[in-house]
Amino acid sequence: MIAVVGGGLIGLSVAWYLRQRGFDVVVYEKNSAGRGASWASAGMLAPNLEAEPGEENLVKLLLESLKMWPAFAQSLEKQSGIDVGYRTEGTLSVALNRDDVQRLRFQHRFMKELGLDVEFIDGETVLEQEPFINRNVQAALHSRSDHQVDARQAVEAVKKVFMDSGGVLKERCGVAKVVVEDGMVVGVFSCEGFRSFENVVLAAGPWSRHVDGLPEQERPPVRPVKGQMIAVRDTGTTPLVQHVVWGPQRPWGPCYIVPKRGGRILLGTTVEEKGFDVSVTAGGLMNILRGCWEVLPALSELPVEEVWAGLRPGSPDDAPIIGPSSTKGLFIATGHFRNGILLAPFTAKAAADYMETGKLDDLAKPFSPQRFKPRDEPG
Repeated sequence: MIAVVGGGLIGLSVAWYLRQRGFDVVVYEKNSAGRGASWASAGMLAPNLEAEPGEENLVKLLLESLKMWPAFAQSLEKQSGIDVGYRTEGTLSVALNRDDVQRLRFQHRFMKELGLDVEFIDGETVLEQEPFINRNVQAALHSRSDHQVDARQAVEAVKKVFMDSGGVLKERCGVAKVVVEDGMVVGVFSCEGFRSFENVVLAAGPWSRHVDGLPEQERPPVRPVKGQMIAVRDTGTTPLVQHVVWGPQRPWGPCYIVPKRGGRILLGTTVEEKGFDVSVTAGGLMNILRGCWEVLPALSELPVEEVWAGLRPGSPDDAPIIGPSSTKGLFIATGHFRNGILLAPFTAKAAADYMETGKLDDLAKPFSPQRFKPRDEPG
């Protein structure tokens, strides 16, 4: 028996993969499944354009999970009957002035050194692809391989296929305590009391380190990183935007524009160290709108449909924590920061493989929780 603590896209995907391997699985979620960071996400799958110096190992991991997404999405849609909104138009990162162009050229050199699928295109080409972009656009980086998915539809699909496969989902029933005896997981206390489990997968996002009963040295060093979002409605007959579009870096933060099917357009985001606060603020919305309006001025005429905030699970090195802990039976799957949607299929497969074989995927090894152990500490 395996308990999964956390019912977001990561936890549910892990649970679904475990069910496919024949394991009995119970997912515990203290709120409604999938309504945390997964629900708040824009659903971008963009390891090429988001690659940064110092993240070479992470990029390899992200690219591997990106390759898994088409089959992952197809399987979800076929088995659940839910359209997960997987779109392949690609992603643009635009430059609106000379300084922006120089930054893009620097990024492009780095990305090409890594062999990433990124092309430098001029402003005229940008406008041919996206005619409503700011007419002052001077250039862009274009990745045909960076796709997107509707995160809310994806999490509903995973929830359905997991339950249809015989998995048990306990919503509004969090794990109050993981019970560890003699360095080994023996069960959990939930809203239903104690239940014995041989294995626990800790996938509770930024709440993972706060689960009671974990040995102090096993608490994953994750923290909440707040992100605010806006959804507007494109009411025109011609789509205002078709690619995912990143705006240039500005003092008030990054911005992106993510068109969904049916005319919904997501605008994001903020990156705030505010603890577990999920309030939507005037300043946060203003910064998002300022950045997105600069890129796509026609946005100012669109009706606002929804505003919200979510909490990404950040780690000290902004990389995921995937792998077994030093406590027998405790597997960690958290800290995915801005890549939780992208890394869902890889994390699920890595966890299921480990539970079945006792071996961790080589690509996941640099992201094991062991990397945070003091050098003189065993394990």
